[in-house]
Amino acid sequence: MSDVRDNIDEQRFELTEQGHIAFAEYQIEGDVITFTHTVVPGSLQGMGVGSRLIEGALTDVRSRGLKVRPQCSFVAAYMARHPEWQDLKA
Repeated sequence: MSDVRDNIDEQRFELTEQGHIAFAEYQIEGDVITFTHTVVPGSLQGMGVGSRLIEGALTDVRSRGLKVRPQCSFVAAYMARHPEWQDLKA
């Protein structure tokens, strides 16, 4: 998803929508990325922004050959609801 970008300096994936930034923070160790926290501004909640953010992040992660440790409850719940991402679990 081209609208989701990896802000490497901040260690987070970002999605800008309606002038607000939703983001998923991460840490990388070796070939494992740990998603630690996801924030969707209140004005964007219920619009699917968080799901678009995580889908874009996981697409990028897959293309880099990384495995995912979903420490963040939002990412864990997203992956549980979408079995097509199960192969990425560390």
